[in-house]
Amino acid sequence: MADPQLIALDWGSTRLRAFLLGAGGEVLLSRQSDAGASTLSGTEAFEQALATLVGDWRTAQPALPLLACGMVGSQHGWREAPYVACPADATELAARAPQVHERLYIIPGLVDDIATPDVMRGEETQIFGALALHPELAGDACLVLPGTHSKWARVAAGRVTGFATHMTGELFALLRQHSVLARLMPADGSSPASPEAFVQGVDAAREDGGLAHQLFAVRTLGLFKQLAPEQLPDYLSGLLIGHEIAGELKRAPQRLALVGDPALCARYAQALARFGQPAPLLLDNTAPAGLWRLAQTMKLI
Repeated sequence: MADPQLIALDWGSTRLRAFLLGAGGEVLLSRQSDAGASTLSGTEAFEQALATLVGDWRTAQPALPLLACGMVGSQHGWREAPYVACPADATELAARAPQVHERLYIIPGLVDDIATPDVMRGEETQIFGALALHPELAGDACLVLPGTHSKWARVAAGRVTGFATHMTGELFALLRQHSVLARLMPADGSSPASPEAFVQGVDAAREDGGLAHQLFAVRTLGLFKQLAPEQLPDYLSGLLIGHEIAGELKRAPQRLALVGDPALCARYAQALARFGQPAPLLLDNTAPAGLWRLAQTMKLI
């Protein structure tokens, strides 16, 4: 195995992902655990979670630096890494990364508070990873990171100039499981995919009518047998994603790139096509590339 140079940690609320990186940011090994930041309390708990997952890496290479991003740097994490205000680039983030343990640093999140404050933790590292992998995006682009709380980040001249968060994934889960809409859906959540229903939901979002009104159609389409019970979750997903996209396209975004889970990004790409948008660049997890770039900026490697 090539000589390791960095232990990169993507430490979110529910998962801890670790990457052993070699020259050029090559992923030599990767591991993950359920020791997310929201499951831990106190310094000792974080230290133990880290030792359990990568203790052998540290024993074999005791001089390796560690760099983490995500909710581990929140108010309820290992130690708070205060937000950096937009616009910001990799150099500004690196300069504000606190050292919280022996050779361990945490990347701060970003805040966009031009109007109502908006924040991200972890996604900023994925954004700079995407820019490192695709420098052509750095000039003028909009990077979309779908998920529980989707982010639409605007980039210009290598800086994140602003962003918007949409609670699309969380709204879907709440409505799917705990609302009147769920009553007609299969209870076990194992419905087969229905691409047609998803597209129908996206197209409904393109029409006039508020989201709160259109959501009730998830119930009535089921009541009147126009959609089968197993199709309703995909219709709901299409409706929510469609409204998210409709709102963001009003900002006239630049070149689009989708970053994250391939299946979810593919769903967003399909929805964007219904809005007449060109095919976006699709990128998988870019956190390792972002942590490598930021470690270089910090001169840890």
